[in-house]
Amino acid sequence: MAESAADLIEHMNLIVDQPPSQPLNPNGTHRTPEELVAKAIAPVKREFLRPPPSRTNQRDTAVSDADAKASKSSVVAKEKKSKRQLKRERRQKSALHLCPEVAKSEDVSSCAYGDKCRFSHDIEAFKAEKPADLEGKCPFTNGDGPCPYGLACRFYGTHEDGAKGNSSNALKKNSEINVLNKDVQKLLWKNKMKFPKADAKLKSLGLMGPGNSRVKKQDDGEVDQNSVNDSHATVASDSADKLECSLEVRTGENADGIITTNEIRPLKRVKSIIEEKCCSGEEANGLSVPEKDLENSCPETELEVMIDDALTETDGSLKIHLREKKLIDFRGKLYLAPLTTVGNLPFRRVCKVLGADVTCGEMAMCTNLLQGQASEWALLRRHSSEDLFGVQICGAYPDTVARTVELIDQECNVDFIDINMGCPIDIVVDKGAGSCLLTKPMRMKRVINAASGTVEKPITVKVRTGYFEGKNRIDSLIEDIGNWGASAVTIHGRSRQQRYSKLADWDYIYHCTRKAPESLQVLGNGDIFSYTGWNKHKSDCPELSSCMIARGALIKPWIFTEIKEQRHWDIRSGERLDILKDYVHFGLEHWGSDTKGVETTRHFLLEWLSYTCRYIPVGLLDVIPQQINWRPPSYYGRDDLETLMASDSAADWIRISEMLLGKVPDGFTFAPKHKSNAYDRAENG
Repeated sequence: MAESAADLIEHMNLIVDQPPSQPLNPNGTHRTPEELVAKAIAPVKREFLRPPPSRTNQRDTAVSDADAKASKSSVVAKEKKSKRQLKRERRQKSALHLCPEVAKSEDVSSCAYGDKCRFSHDIEAFKAEKPADLEGKCPFTNGDGPCPYGLACRFYGTHEDGAKGNSSNALKKNSEINVLNKDVQKLLWKNKMKFPKADAKLKSLGLMGPGNSRVKKQDDGEVDQNSVNDSHATVASDSADKLECSLEVRTGENADGIITTNEIRPLKRVKSIIEEKCCSGEEANGLSVPEKDLENSCPETELEVMIDDALTETDGSLKIHLREKKLIDFRGKLYLAPLTTVGNLPFRRVCKVLGADVTCGEMAMCTNLLQGQASEWALLRRHSSEDLFGVQICGAYPDTVARTVELIDQECNVDFIDINMGCPIDIVVDKGAGSCLLTKPMRMKRVINAASGTVEKPITVKVRTGYFEGKNRIDSLIEDIGNWGASAVTIHGRSRQQRYSKLADWDYIYHCTRKAPESLQVLGNGDIFSYTGWNKHKSDCPELSSCMIARGALIKPWIFTEIKEQRHWDIRSGERLDILKDYVHFGLEHWGSDTKGVETTRHFLLEWLSYTCRYIPVGLLDVIPQQINWRPPSYYGRDDLETLMASDSAADWIRISEMLLGKVPDGFTFAPKHKSNAYDRAENG
C-alpha cells in the first residue's frame, strides 16, 4: 500500500503540468467554454488540442534535463573568474577587439591614439579570428552612407566593394536623436553642471539650502519644532510674517496648503523676475541671489517697481505662465506605455508602424541621469518616426527631479516628461521613489510643483490606485494633482501590493476620472487586450481622455491596428514573422551590426518573445476576444487536483488516481491520513 501511494504522489508533479486533451469536470465530462472562461482558462477548440505525451518519455526527458543542468552548472563553476581576472583580460589586447576607427576605415593610421589605443589594430589577425558572416543583408546597405561598423559588421560580405566607413554615422544622426553630449557628460561626472532654473524654483519653494533637511523630515512625519526654528535665521517667529516675507517666497499659500487666487499673481510675477536674474546675471557668474535681496523684495513698494521694470523688457524675456504651457491632447490617441527592458526603441518603432500614436521611453532613474551614466541616457533616445514622444523619469526628492527635468529640457527633444509614481519594484520603492510616493502626498506635491515650475514642457504623472490592496487613495488626491501643475495623470488600476496580479479595477479609475478637474486629463491603464475592451472603457466613462496599453502591446503589438480598424485581426503566422523580422532589422540599426550589437538584439528579442508566446490565434478560440488573464489549457490540472485532494470522499481520491496513473493502484484503500500526507507532500513540492 505504501508503494502504491508513493507512486501516486511521485507522478503528481510530472503529470499535472502536462497539456490534457481537454479540461474535464470532476465528474469526467468536458467543460463548456463558459466554464473555462470562468476559471480563466483559454477556451481552445478541442480539435486543436494535442494529446498529452507519454509519462515514460517525459520521465526520461526530465532525467536527461536534470543531468544536463548539473553538468552545465559544474562547467559554469569551473569557468567562473574573479573580478581581478576579468579586469586583467580586458586590459589585454585581443585580436577580436578591433579598434572601431580602424574597422570603419580599414586603415591603421586612422586611429588618433596610435599605439596608445586600448584596442587592437591588427586587421589580418582580426580577419583570421572573426566568426563567419551571418545570413542576410547588412541593415545599413540601403542607407545614405556605408556601414559604420566596417570590418566588424557580421554582414561584411554584403558590403559594396570599395565602400569605406567614416567616423560619423549619418544614418543614425538622421534617425535617432537625444544623444548625450560628451561635454555635458563630463560636467555631470565632475558634478559641475549648473541648474539655474531648478535651483531658483527650489529656492522659491523653500527646498534648498539649510531647509532641505527639514523638508525631508516633514515628508517622513518626523519634524520637530527646534529644527524648524533653527533652519532659517532670518525667518520671523510670527506665522503671518513667515507667509508674507519669508525666504521661501511661498507664492500665496495659506497655512492649510491651499493656494489663494487673490495673492498668487503678483507673487508669481516677482518669482519669475528673480529666476530671470538668477539665470542671466548672477548664475552665469557662478553666484546666487543673496538671501537679503529676497527678504527685501517683500514690501509692496518694491513689488510695484519690479513689476514696472519687468513690463518694460522685451517680450522674449518674459517667462510663460504655468497656465500658458503647451498642453498635449491625449484624447482618442493610442498610447504605448513605457515598458522597462522590452519597451526599447526598436519595439517602439514596430508599434509606430502598427498604429501607435504616443510613445514613451523606458523609465530612467533621476540619480543615474544626473551622474551621466551612458546606459541610462540611452533610454531617452528618440527615433524620427516617433512624432509624439515623451520620457519617463523616477525620483524620490524634488531637487533631483527638478534638476533632471531641466537637464532633459536642455539636452533632449521631447514633447512631455512623465514622472513615475507607481513603480512597484522593491529596489525603487526602498529608495523612496515609485509607489512609495503614494504614501507621502506632501512629497508628491513638492515633486510635481518643482518639476512643473522648472520647465515649460507638460509634466504628466503615472500612479497606481494606492500602496496597499483595498486602501485606494488616488481619488482623494486627484483634484490636487491638477492644481500642483500636472497636465495629465495615468492611473494603473492596481495597487502596489497587487503588482500585476488580479484584474485592474476600472470602476475605481472611472470614479477618479469623474472627480478630476477639467484641466487635468486622466488616462486609464490595465488589461486592455482588444478593441472591444478599449471601446468599453471609453463608452463606460466618456470623461476618460484615453487608455494606455502595456502588456497587451507586448503580447500582440498589432492591437493598435485592431483598435483603429475596429476588428479582431486573425493575423497569419507569416505576418507575425514579418513583424519579428522588422524588429530584428530595427534592433541591428539601433544596437549595431557588429558582434556585440547582434548579441544585444538577440537578447532583447528573446525578452520580447517571452510575451508573444502567450498569444492564442483567433481561429483557435471558442470565445473571442482573448483576455489577458487567460492561461493555456496546459496549466489545467493542479487547481482541480487540489480541490479533489481537499475532499474526504473516497470517490474523489479514486478520481485522482485515475487522472494521474490512469487506474487505481492495486491494494489502494482510502483513509484520511493518506489524503493529508499526500497533500502535505504536494504543498512542499
